Amino acid sequence: MFQIVKQIVLRLQSETLKLLILAGVLLLAWGIVAPVGTLVWWLSQSAESLGLKENRSKNLPSSDRSPNTANTSKINCYIVFLPGVGDFSANQLTPGEEFFLDRLVKLHPNCVAVSDVFPYSAANKSLGGQRFLAPVWRAAEAADGWLENADVLIKIRNLWRFAISADDRYGPIYNQGIADAILERMNAAHPIPQFGDRSLKIILLGTSGGVQVALGAVPDLDRWLNAKLIVVSVGGDFEGTTGFNEVDRVYHLQGSRDWIEDLSKIIFPSRWPWTVGSPFNQARREGRYLVLPSGPHTHDGDQGYFGEELVGKSHTTYVELTLQQVNQLPIW
Repeated sequence: MFQIVKQIVLRLQSETLKLLILAGVLLLAWGIVAPVGTLVWWLSQSAESLGLKENRSKNLPSSDRSPNTANTSKINCYIVFLPGVGDFSANQLTPGEEFFLDRLVKLHPNCVAVSDVFPYSAANKSLGGQRFLAPVWRAAEAADGWLENADVLIKIRNLWRFAISADDRYGPIYNQGIADAILERMNAAHPIPQFGDRSLKIILLGTSGGVQVALGAVPDLDRWLNAKLIVVSVGGDFEGTTGFNEVDRVYHLQGSRDWIEDLSKIIFPSRWPWTVGSPFNQARREGRYLVLPSGPHTHDGDQGYFGEELVGKSHTTYVELTLQQVNQLPIW
């Protein structure tokens, strides 16, 4: 017993534990101030942009491009990619993610990819664009050597935005900001065509915490656009309430070695099987939520869903395996 107590004392004196304690303090501090950025964004918006004075339903943003271009009639699908909590900015894609989106669009030329939405900022601003803490985020992003794990600060910060999106107090405001950013970037990628028969498809494709934000944006996108809304979760985490009543389909790809995506099943009561009245469980009973095995993926890294390492002794990489699974979904 004495030896066990001694080991515990020695660990309490270790630098690693001090760093963990510091991370815990930072986690709590950011949790207290995390909603402030969302409220500041909300206060800076006009009544029209928030939909308080004027009905914005089905009104599309203006675009400088002519809607009568030759390719407009061919585009009826938008693939909006929302990355995980480790991201630093709206356009920071890993090589595997870039490969995935590029190949997916080539396979489906009627679709256009939107990859410049940062799901961890209601104003769609990268961490480098935030004046006060920008130097901290840049340093954490560029750290290497013994400071290589400093990027955990970015993950902690973005995890709180994930929590805000799932919160029924601040979530509606935050999610509306993301929906507004999605609409704006969709129109920038290609003028949004107006169809009267819901033949326009918006595929919100996310991973990790990006799936929660995607589902959070669904109610506003459903009000603003006459479109079919589909969420593709690639090892995603989500709380199971927001968006499930409005979304047409949710496809959840699950890696056999991904234990992180299991956490949300435990944390959020709406995901529990006995919470039969939750929007998540209703969607599951109605067949609007389907779980599909993706392969031997881990949550991230070289063997993650967008990893470039070869799967076993095959000639297929992990990201190619993900691409195959997504391409087989009955959404194209």
